[in-house]
Amino acid sequence: MQDGAAAGGSPGMEWYVLKVQTNRERTIRDALLKKMKLEQLEEYFGQIVIPSEQVVDSRTKSGTVERKLFPGYIMIEMVLNDETWYLVRDTGGVGDFAGSAGKPLPMEPHEVDRMLGRGSEDTKTAPRVRVGVSVGEVVKVKEGMFENFEGSVEAIDEQSGKVSVLIEIFGRSTPVELDHWQVEQI
Repeated sequence: MQDGAAAGGSPGMEWYVLKVQTNRERTIRDALLKKMKLEQLEEYFGQIVIPSEQVVDSRTKSGTVERKLFPGYIMIEMVLNDETWYLVRDTGGVGDFAGSAGKPLPMEPHEVDRMLGRGSEDTKTAPRVRVGVSVGEVVKVKEGMFENFEGSVEAIDEQSGKVSVLIEIFGRSTPVELDHWQVEQI
């Protein structure tokens, strides 16, 4: 998944990575789109994408939230020339193009495909579950057969939202698989 906008589109465009102010990615993207239109340079620009993924979060009404994969970075498809380079660099909040020694380097096609989620079907995944605990952390079971038991988190499966917890039962550590909402931090 990604959050993007498209404009124009012409041959010779390549993808670049922009370093931008964190938590301002959307407003910076909107400002770039506005400047392109104002300067009448839309034909030199393609998509502007904020790489993100859908994450399941039980704390929201909708159940899923969008999480930025690379906070502080935007992908931009464009023809690089003096006019477009200055348009992008002079936009508030844009730091610089990612590259070596100040020279913007275009992304490799396989990197673009991976970042945009294009490619084989097995690379496209369902939303991940936001689990509020981490491996090694001591938790308390708040619901189910093992309610009020304490144990340490052994493994987390973000795809299914399952948490494997080592609980001591009859003097032996036993792994128990629970849903993420059944455990809480101590």
